[in-house]
Amino acid sequence: MVALAYVVVATGTVTGTVSALDDQRVTGTEAAKPEVTGSPTPDQVSATPTVTKSPSPVRSSPRTSSPAPTRTKESPRPPTVSARLYLYPGSEVLDWVRAHPGDPRTPLIESRIADEPAAVWFTDPTPATIASRVRAVTSKSAAQDRVPVLVAYAIPDRDCGGASQGGAPDLAAYDAWIDSFATGLGRGEVVVVLEPDSIAQSDCLSGSERTARFASLARAGRVLKDADPKARVYYDAGHSGWNPADKQADLLRQAGAASPASSDGIFSNVSNFRTTADEIAYDRTVLADLGGPAGLGAVIDTSRNGNGAPPDGQWCDPAGRGIGRAPTLGTGEARIDAYLWVKLPGESDGCKGAPGTFSPSYAYDLASS
Repeated sequence: MVALAYVVVATGTVTGTVSALDDQRVTGTEAAKPEVTGSPTPDQVSATPTVTKSPSPVRSSPRTSSPAPTRTKESPRPPTVSARLYLYPGSEVLDWVRAHPGDPRTPLIESRIADEPAAVWFTDPTPATIASRVRAVTSKSAAQDRVPVLVAYAIPDRDCGGASQGGAPDLAAYDAWIDSFATGLGRGEVVVVLEPDSIAQSDCLSGSERTARFASLARAGRVLKDADPKARVYYDAGHSGWNPADKQADLLRQAGAASPASSDGIFSNVSNFRTTADEIAYDRTVLADLGGPAGLGAVIDTSRNGNGAPPDGQWCDPAGRGIGRAPTLGTGEARIDAYLWVKLPGESDGCKGAPGTFSPSYAYDLASS
């Protein structure tokens, strides 16, 4: 996927996430957050994609470069959610920082990575436990008056059989999982990144399978927004080097992303390295082609795009990359709702360590660049 976008990440995005290895960790209040990454274990909740993907350079999909972004004269729309993002206390990077106070790399990793809020990934497709695990995050973020970023990552045939393969056994089970996920949201502000690579990386499915998946994704958005009117749900747009904008917009439309009943817009660059400028231009073009209400916006994963993508297209823990813009819900850019760290900087795509695991050497390299 997000090798594509995150560790979600192998076929599509490889996104890294800090994962909570069990429910106790996830519920802890004082803890410490498709290229190709490994799939999460069944009980993982990650603070960032534990196993996600970001569009990977190994994709067969054509890549097109996006036009340079142009600043619009319209005023950026005011933020519709609070500007305070939730820092998940159970991330691997925070665990590492606590365990290595004397390591010379710790101060830089702590200040530039561990202190920044990142997404929490939910990858275990078991419906029975997902509501409590989501609630453990949303209740604590609400108590702090902060906004959590949650990644739902359990679609069947996830990652098209790549490194992050897995997910629910079928769409009926997935629908039940989403229903339970939604009950854990509460009534507070929350950002949901819905299934990285599920749309951009749907070409491994037959036509009927793709239609069924898209219907289930449209339903998922409606269920999430019905359960929590303050939830903001974003759909998979891949990234600027993946599908052409018009093709991606057509796929998104089929999946319900143009309907305000299901969607608040799109997300891009999960676990990838495309520059923020390229993603802004691409996302605006996708949104224009998508249609729908003018209020639909985009969120961009800026976790490790500070130096852009490697010229050779390498996606697996490439050297010379750097962390990007700090996470924020106030970008000052028209139709760009947020810059988020969906994949945690320092989580491996599978080359500097097991997919989705934290690599202090990789984190230090990213923080130093």
